[in-house]
Amino acid sequence: MKPFLICCLLLLSVCSFAQNRPKRPVSVILDTDIGPDYDDVGAMAVLHALADRGEARPLAVVSSNKHELVVPTIDVLNTYFGRPNLPTGAPKGPGVTDGAWQKWPEMLVANYPHTLRSSAEAPDAVTTYRQLLSRQPNGSVTIITIGFLTNLADLLASKPDQYSKLDGKELVKQKVKELVAMAGAFPKGREFNVFKDSVASEKAFANWPTPVILSGFEIGKQIKTGPRLVADPNLKSPVKEVFAHCMPKAKEDHNGRMSWDQTAVLVGIRGAEPYYGLKRGRIVLSGGNNTWQDDPKGPHYYLTEKMPVSQVTELIETLMMHQPGQK
Repeated sequence: MKPFLICCLLLLSVCSFAQNRPKRPVSVILDTDIGPDYDDVGAMAVLHALADRGEARPLAVVSSNKHELVVPTIDVLNTYFGRPNLPTGAPKGPGVTDGAWQKWPEMLVANYPHTLRSSAEAPDAVTTYRQLLSRQPNGSVTIITIGFLTNLADLLASKPDQYSKLDGKELVKQKVKELVAMAGAFPKGREFNVFKDSVASEKAFANWPTPVILSGFEIGKQIKTGPRLVADPNLKSPVKEVFAHCMPKAKEDHNGRMSWDQTAVLVGIRGAEPYYGLKRGRIVLSGGNNTWQDDPKGPHYYLTEKMPVSQVTELIETLMMHQPGQK
């Protein structure tokens, strides 16, 4: 065999191996306000489903909400999905304290195993962030926020400590690959996660030193999940119980709950393609409202619709129906 042909065959073999080699799991910190709305429950199910498939490596699930049942609710879901020891945290300074009017967190903590009894028992979220980030390889961590921007603004403002000699902004710049946020409405609007702690939102997005991908209100609004989950007679899970409990309580949820937070988790782990396109520029915030500036060199991107909504809906709800330990 001629040397040239041998080289070509070897090159094809190497390329084939590279294409078939599984991707490394994405190291993820999930930041959630879980409690005011229940799409966060679906988002946590998506995270654990993709982790069980080897696509994600959860580092922590922290709360951006100071309500007393938020961290216990996180604990319930992490325990159910077989990760009871995942680090957590909660804001210790000023912040939002919002419960769920349907009282589903009360239902979960009454019926499912968990260790933490109150969000006050959790460590400071900023301490959790700094400790975890300091241990990770440079540029390796994806932060997914599906709640208020409280913790992220506090992290950027943090000072050097026992975990790192870097201040918060430099630590994020060194360790974080990207931030994926369920935040804003595009090209302009007023969205819950942004305006509930508008001061933190402005600080976080204006100063974040890595790329930011934004899943806007208009993206998740079209994706309604829950009917297949609730109708499955063979499924028993806290995720199903929450959706079965809450969907009948609001007319707009009878055909499924709008699924904002699940889209951010999906994109944070799998990337925008093939589900969404990306519009590059800069989010501009004022008093809880947002506008958008197109900029080919901007640090922010927002998702644009690409894959049919019905296909994304089916994918997300299937992941929400995941059972612990499955692949």
